[in-house]
Amino acid sequence: MNKKLIVLGVIVLTLIITMAVAPSKEMTAVAAPAAEKSVFDAKTANSYAKGKKAAYLSGIHMKAGTVENCEGCHSSSVIDDSEKDINAKCESCHGSLADMAKTTEGEVNPHSSHLGTMNCTTCHTGHTPSKSYCLNCHEFDMNISAGGKVKTEWYEDLSKYANAKPVRVEKTDIVVVGTGATGFTAAITALSKGKKVIMLEKMPIVGGNSQLAAGGMNAAGTRFQKAKKIPDNADVMFNDTMKGGKNINNPDLVRILADQSSKSIEWLASINAELGFIAMGGGATYPRFHGPTSGDFVGPFLSAKLRERVVRDGADVRVNSKVVKLVTNAQGDVTGVLVKGKHSGIYQIDAKAVILASGGFGANNKLVASYRPDAKGVQTSNQPGTQGDGIVLGTSVGAATVDMKEIQLNPTMLVGSPVIVSEIVRGAGGIFVNRDGKRFISELTTRDVTTAAIRKQKGASCFIVFDDTVRKNVKQTGAFFQLGKVKQGKSLDELAKELSIPADALKATVARFNTMVEKGKDEDFGRHNFAQKIQGPNFYAIEVKPAIHYCMGGLKIDEKARVINTSGKVIKGLYAGGEVTGGVHGANRLGGNSISETITFGRIAGEQAASLK
Repeated sequence: MNKKLIVLGVIVLTLIITMAVAPSKEMTAVAAPAAEKSVFDAKTANSYAKGKKAAYLSGIHMKAGTVENCEGCHSSSVIDDSEKDINAKCESCHGSLADMAKTTEGEVNPHSSHLGTMNCTTCHTGHTPSKSYCLNCHEFDMNISAGGKVKTEWYEDLSKYANAKPVRVEKTDIVVVGTGATGFTAAITALSKGKKVIMLEKMPIVGGNSQLAAGGMNAAGTRFQKAKKIPDNADVMFNDTMKGGKNINNPDLVRILADQSSKSIEWLASINAELGFIAMGGGATYPRFHGPTSGDFVGPFLSAKLRERVVRDGADVRVNSKVVKLVTNAQGDVTGVLVKGKHSGIYQIDAKAVILASGGFGANNKLVASYRPDAKGVQTSNQPGTQGDGIVLGTSVGAATVDMKEIQLNPTMLVGSPVIVSEIVRGAGGIFVNRDGKRFISELTTRDVTTAAIRKQKGASCFIVFDDTVRKNVKQTGAFFQLGKVKQGKSLDELAKELSIPADALKATVARFNTMVEKGKDEDFGRHNFAQKIQGPNFYAIEVKPAIHYCMGGLKIDEKARVINTSGKVIKGLYAGGEVTGGVHGANRLGGNSISETITFGRIAGEQAASLK
């Protein structure tokens, strides 16, 4: 981290009442009714310039004379849940996200995030200690003005809201719970049918786990594959997925995943989110990873495109708005939701249909360990809000669950930062090497097998070794360099020294691999896709280890994304898609099938919910 730039960033941030990131105006829809002009008095304002409160950003502003009273930052005595007016005030003084990013350029820029445009108040608050949202996951040397403790506890027991009463009631056609790829896709689909949609996100930012996806979207028989003469089809994808899931998957859901995958690629293209880059993924017979042609991570790319479209089409998107209860009628049909707004309190939204798209529970280690004890204390690659709320909400109204104990550890999380190193890096030519300098498994087998193999190595981690060709062809490697997690050498001897592994063994491993590339056959571990030799001129390595990554289990759904209860019947008015559901992936998810699931079943959920009378 560039210390001078950090200091510069802190100086700038001390002048901010809330986060110095430009708010996304479209994404801050008001979740509370309009209020009269502020009636803050001078006594209230002055209290923030004295005592402990003086250390908060409001007090800093008061003492500096930047603002004279509460109305310097608030236009109303009622703050909407998305904190729209506060964030607008920040931007009016300090400029846009791009403007602020220019003032904090450095090794890691706090205002240039892979999470996209966020509200200022995601990190910076006026009357309590500020917290850097980045540090919920990363371990950066990142200071924040008027900062408090780093991490926030995102788990909450929803049972305490069982008898909560709303302060007001709203109405809409469809409520979507969660703003990942499934939620956005469902909302866009329902909006295209002329429905009024409210999207609710408990976190201060949108995107969920989807925006963290690194690899690609699996699809078979696409025009992009055909252009490259790749003989893939839906039947092959179906068979690969069933085999990867140990054949405990629901074949009806897998059939839909495979058969609709190409159409989902075309649907994305229709909303300006084309995925035309093809790569190889683990457990696949043919290359079927589809990603942006720019080479960018698929998650941030899709999240930005989907968000742009859902706003354009008129969805009411509310952050800091947690669904705490599903509302039902006497017949057990779901008729709405109870929401806990950050500022507006408990309110109710009546709807014709509710779509649960809130993700899994990979960040809830206590719950994960209850199903998979060997994962107790294991780090996660999930965003911190992935606590299993949607599953709790569903089961509270009688929903059945499937495959809950099937929890996937991704084998290749970057050591030192919760970033997943996609199979694309290995598919392009990278190899696994352990601390003895030797390969120990095919780099493109399924995630469960790879995870088990890596956990058996010294240090329960390994290195992915690659050269300049992979670095050039896989743009995503740039992130690993930016994070300072890449070891490199102008020769294999230099690289081995950096890794503290035997140079002779590493050179012998690479030489044998290159020989097998020439032969077109992996005589050691049966790898079926080589890409190219590892031959420099520069050599690189990144250390990776397994991490809790994905929950294959969740709410039981049918082919129409309708949630099924414990008696095997449809719960009217309740739909679900994505990681909150189970059945698609079985005992193990193939890389690339998650994004495929979110788009395909998001489309189905949105269409079916919109058709409900």
